[in-house]
Amino acid sequence: MTELTRHIGSRIRLFRRQRHLTLQQLAEQIHKSRATVSKYESGEITLDVDTLYEISFVLGVELSQLTDYQPPRPQTVPLPVRTGSYSPFFEARNLYFYFFDGRYHQLKDGIIHIEKTDDPSGVNDASLVIRSTTPSGRSSEVRYRGKVVYSDMLIRFSFVNEYNSLEEDLLYIFNPLELRDFTEGLLCGISSIDLMPCAFRCLVTLNPREHSEQLRSQLLITPQELHRWQRLNMLVVDNRS
Repeated sequence: MTELTRHIGSRIRLFRRQRHLTLQQLAEQIHKSRATVSKYESGEITLDVDTLYEISFVLGVELSQLTDYQPPRPQTVPLPVRTGSYSPFFEARNLYFYFFDGRYHQLKDGIIHIEKTDDPSGVNDASLVIRSTTPSGRSSEVRYRGKVVYSDMLIRFSFVNEYNSLEEDLLYIFNPLELRDFTEGLLCGISSIDLMPCAFRCLVTLNPREHSEQLRSQLLITPQELHRWQRLNMLVVDNRS
């Protein structure tokens, strides 16, 4: 068993649970036994490419979302405490994105993929896929393309809906001052559903997280925050630890 097979297995389990599929249901759809799928998820069996592709198709995710393993940094190379070219959020090619949409009482997630270049301006191409699941268990995806710009304290993404060019979204996230695998930010734009301005507090992480009540609570706006925003007449998102 390797770290890669364990990682792939944990990703399969994560997306299977998000799609509300049991081990048996996934096993039936890829024509394997329940025990075999269980060993895939625990990392006891190394998957062949054909099976991995079939699983990604059933789960409705890209193959890269199952194989996005990043080896840990050598312990001999310390990470800087402040910002800079070695910040984990500056170096990451994949970031995981979460927000709670109160219109549908639904926690939504997605993945940001960054295409690194040697552009001296520090501007890189980026894509965003936002996923959601209906109460009936049907999943859907909205895809965006855009750019990412890095600065000392903030990382700014600008995205355009691939299927509706009139829908543009801006995502601002903090570059954490201390070492941690998550940061908060703000997603804002004009909703294509009701053509109204909207803004969501969001969480962006270096590693995927399972949907949980704790994650949902972390994304909700508290009465204390609402009172503060009313007093200031502006929306504020703090980079809390």
